[in-house]
Amino acid sequence: MAMMRGGPAKKRKPRRPDMGRVRPMNVKPEEIDYKNVALLQRLVSAQGKLFSRKRTGLTANLQRKLTQEIKRSRHMALMPFVS
Repeated sequence: MAMMRGGPAKKRKPRRPDMGRVRPMNVKPEEIDYKNVALLQRLVSAQGKLFSRKRTGLTANLQRKLTQEIKRSRHMALMPFVS
């Protein structure tokens, strides 16, 4: 049998119980629409950049949908490209 080299195994950090997905911006999936400019502007910074998933608390699918709807809103001239 091969002997393990090195010291004792590293201890792992315990998982935090609050690792679930939160929605700090309180965005519902059905609210994400290119015509809902007030909501979309809350999810974009003053420079016109989208907030990250960490900041919005959205899932990957909803973040992709949000990106698409913001692009649509900009092309329809409902939102500016840069503030």
